[in-house]
Amino acid sequence: MHIHILGICGTFMGGIAQLAVAAGHKVTGCDANVYPPMSDQLRGAGIELIEGFAMAQLAMKPDIFLVGNAISRGNPLLEAILDQGLPYVSGPQWLADNILQGRWVLGVAGTHGKTTTSSMLAWILEDANMAPGFLIGGVPLNFGVSARLGETPFFVIEADEYDTAFCDKRSKFIHYRPRTAVLNNLEFDHADIFSDLAAIETQFHHLVRTLPANGLIVSNAGEGSLERVIARGCWTAVERFNDPAGYRCTGDDASGELVLHGPDGEIGRGLWQLSGEHNRANACAALLAARHVGVPFARGLEALARFENVKRRMEVRGTVRDITVYDDFAHHPTAIATTVAGLRRKVGAARILAVLEPRSNTMKLGTMKSQLPESLREVDAAFCFAGNLGWDAAEALAPMGGRATVVEELDHLVEQIAQAARPGDHILVMSNGGFGGIHDKLLQRLAA
Repeated sequence: MHIHILGICGTFMGGIAQLAVAAGHKVTGCDANVYPPMSDQLRGAGIELIEGFAMAQLAMKPDIFLVGNAISRGNPLLEAILDQGLPYVSGPQWLADNILQGRWVLGVAGTHGKTTTSSMLAWILEDANMAPGFLIGGVPLNFGVSARLGETPFFVIEADEYDTAFCDKRSKFIHYRPRTAVLNNLEFDHADIFSDLAAIETQFHHLVRTLPANGLIVSNAGEGSLERVIARGCWTAVERFNDPAGYRCTGDDASGELVLHGPDGEIGRGLWQLSGEHNRANACAALLAARHVGVPFARGLEALARFENVKRRMEVRGTVRDITVYDDFAHHPTAIATTVAGLRRKVGAARILAVLEPRSNTMKLGTMKSQLPESLREVDAAFCFAGNLGWDAAEALAPMGGRATVVEELDHLVEQIAQAARPGDHILVMSNGGFGGIHDKLLQRLAA
């Protein structure tokens, strides 16, 4: 089958493209911006990429068009497909029908931690010789790719609550029908498509309704929103983590110790490379989900000792003049605060310079701008890139006083940070996009 993908360079659709090639299909695709690293991955898989959405692509006569959720009405290629009555389908629907059907799907949902927990879970299964397939919204360093078809029935997927496509406004995860579902947490996000937290809880309720009676829900006991979701109707066994009297992980960031506890006390312990309460919670969820498919806790803890994290999760991009530059995907106030807190525990009293690009649809709308000062409370200085924002970042960050700097030009931003930095500093760059290559620009400017 020849598949042509609209919006192929997004992490999710790019992952589907690679799975489709591995399944034996011919794949081509187009996007508004065809650029590395996804473009390199796709071309390396033998996929022809086209810049833009010109109607001339219809001449390729694919068997079906896959439409990514970044594609909206008014897109010239989509309009031509609709006008001519050509076959099309959303990415999640195609994935469900052609890759996930008949497999034991382990879905990881939640506002935060989906990518890291999915990566941990896939690695635990891999380390236990279970050869899972996976589709993750990031690149686990243990694998070096974001998607793999796998050799067994097990398939780990990052289960996103964002909508499916222009033609299907249900959450993506509704299509996946997992047998094992992790519900990591649930906060308000995606203000561009959800009116409030209750609307997102409804989508999670719809996910819970799809789970079989012989499945398992691994849910965060500390989230009242998830308790409300489960109370609306649940036909599946539930195991909770972050439970003071039940399953939870504790540890010590300095020593790298990770300790798993259960209802009857300590279960096991080991060493690992990650730090922070959020990652220990992610680990506990992954261990419970892996046990559901047959991986004992002790084996899971051994695997986590060899887990290397995910690209763009507190990733060190370089150190110049004893100034370290990090790259992190944090873009929601809660994730920002968690990331900053984790770095603070790591570096102690050393200065942290936070660099923020409010790029997500929710942040662009300014829905959570009032939460930003508190999320940056532990940093010594904050630099906010305000290019193309529809709200006043300087006003929003005013409670931070002289610790906050707002800049609208990228080169000026780099210069401001470089002038402020001094040996021993830690520069934490947070964005869910490429941020104009600011990491390399900063390192070059610091070296100069």
